[in-house]
Amino acid sequence: MVMSSLAYLVASICFILALRGLSHPETARRGLQYGMGGMALAIVTTLVAPQVNTYVLIVLGIAIGGAIGTTIAKKIAMTELPQLMAAFHSLVGLAAVLVAAAAFYNPEAYGIGTHDDIHLTSLIEMSLGAAIGAITFTGSIVAWGKLQGTFSGKPVTFEGQHKVNAILGAVLLLLVFLLCLTGSSFYFWMIVILSLGLGVLMIIPIGGADMPVIVSMLNSYSGWAAAGIGFTLHNNLLIVTGALVGASGAILSYIMCKGMNRSFVSVLLGGFGGEQAAGAAAVHGDRNAKIGAAEDAAYIMKNAARVIIVPGYGMAVSQAQHALREMADILKKAGVDVKYAIHPVAGRMPGHMNVLLAEANVPYDSVFEMEDINRDFAQADVAYVIGANDITNPSAKTDPTSPIYGMPILDVEKAKTVLFVKRSMGSGYAGIDNPLFFADNTLMLLGDAKKMTEEIIKALEH
Repeated sequence: MVMSSLAYLVASICFILALRGLSHPETARRGLQYGMGGMALAIVTTLVAPQVNTYVLIVLGIAIGGAIGTTIAKKIAMTELPQLMAAFHSLVGLAAVLVAAAAFYNPEAYGIGTHDDIHLTSLIEMSLGAAIGAITFTGSIVAWGKLQGTFSGKPVTFEGQHKVNAILGAVLLLLVFLLCLTGSSFYFWMIVILSLGLGVLMIIPIGGADMPVIVSMLNSYSGWAAAGIGFTLHNNLLIVTGALVGASGAILSYIMCKGMNRSFVSVLLGGFGGEQAAGAAAVHGDRNAKIGAAEDAAYIMKNAARVIIVPGYGMAVSQAQHALREMADILKKAGVDVKYAIHPVAGRMPGHMNVLLAEANVPYDSVFEMEDINRDFAQADVAYVIGANDITNPSAKTDPTSPIYGMPILDVEKAKTVLFVKRSMGSGYAGIDNPLFFADNTLMLLGDAKKMTEEIIKALEH
């Protein structure tokens, strides 16, 4: 027992070091190694515990889950990582519900009392774990659908929606109280069913631009669900791990909301896009944009002294990060100072752009966060924007009626020339038209981001 506790403590420390390492690209690989080592130690420690009577089902579960995970990891594209994260969060939530149900119907096996007399603290723990798990399950499925495009990315709202959610939340707390009072299975399953519905209602009003925050929030939920079940199972490691995931996800959500100049409550109460975006499109739809070619972009950048590259989801969709790195290397050899600017909510999940650039071996010292590089755009000769629509939209600073008004953006419009790579003149994921397209210093490069960048590379070489 003492050795198991010591091993779990070491595993917990490894998880803390993993989170610390993942906070920066240079230490991310080491952080992953700490996490993998801690998880391996935790699994081995659990398997050798005296409470384990048979290994057949455990080995079978590991084999099936490992096979599915390996297959997904090999086939998944980098552009689909955000929805993969959402899908995995849903499985964590579902696991919490199933473990809570197992403990409720067989409390003797978990040492939490008898079928007719479950400990009060255990009832509280399992009801909260099941509720948070059920909300995470359905909420993550809706988030996956929005990211995948299966559901519309626009907010889905109805009159009195917030009041309905508040009433359901109060009813949920009442059901938890009644379950603790009676121990009835009816109240347990009512908690699960109501939480499943609440998970849907909480996520459907979230707009596309807020999805990175929601992904990190659901990550936090999955951690708290795991921690709640850890109390039910009397597993200290699960409690610590769940609390780490829950706290880190909550902190990340706060950081991203701060980067968008939005409160976390405002994100939960509704998202960007919708009818306001349609109005914005009408205002700018009759203006003319200057359309350029790869040769024009190559000439401008080769004669520039400073170029700042702004990657967005368009880079991820076309998998243009390797071509972008090659283009930057050519410019650097020609004596051009090249930097990368990363907005905290670029892409569809936290750190999306950093992961893609790291995959292409872009030097870490060339990549800068928004607050560290925004002042440099005024001295830049070229801002090369590759599919980063909403995070460069000047409406956030100039139009009080815009849904994104007040959101900090990358000040690309201050560069002498803005080269904007985009498939079309359509709005971004938030559904908001971008007046930057029509600015006098903007040249639109319409087409697939990877193909356009490769054409620029050929023009630079010749």
